[in-house]
Amino acid sequence: MSIAFLLTTLVVVATPGTGVVYTLAAGLSRGRRASVVAAVGCTLGIVPHMLATVTGVAALLHTSATAFQVLKYAGVAYLLYMAWATVRDKEAITVDRETTPLSAGRVIVRGVLINILNPKLTIFFFAFLPQFVSPGEPHSVVRMLGLSGVFMLVTFAVFAAYGVLAASVRRHVVSRPRVLTWLRRTFAGSFVALGAKLALTAR
Repeated sequence: MSIAFLLTTLVVVATPGTGVVYTLAAGLSRGRRASVVAAVGCTLGIVPHMLATVTGVAALLHTSATAFQVLKYAGVAYLLYMAWATVRDKEAITVDRETTPLSAGRVIVRGVLINILNPKLTIFFFAFLPQFVSPGEPHSVVRMLGLSGVFMLVTFAVFAAYGVLAASVRRHVVSRPRVLTWLRRTFAGSFVALGAKLALTAR
């Protein structure tokens, strides 16, 4: 494993995107535990992309405009749904201890869906991983799986750090009603912006 791979992975993972926004929202709304669970969900959402790359399914998305467009707009629709749900749910960001906690399963499922419905992640894996595997390497599949595992570990660590940081300032921020309103709008707007970016992005 090279330093170049680690640095590139860190830059890609740390760059704010749908997973980061979702994990930050979980940390602010439900606390430290929820942020870590959200990070787990987003990390698990990488697995299908990793398997698609290793098995060659990513080649279909890379060459088939129809397949790419279908998955892309499914992702856009889900991001818009997340924006709508964030604005509609007045309890989405709250510190009320009596609020019924969102189950870990639902938090994970949402995180998984956010990353599964992101065709750019598959294309990224398809173009990214082969650069760090030598042509004709005898155990190339094993190496790609290992590099993917490192990518997932870095993803979890960075996302969890984002979420825990958000949770640490939670009480100072979300105890103010006006801040709650603007936070909902900001996260909803972020999901809309990311959805628009995905919709306008070509392969």
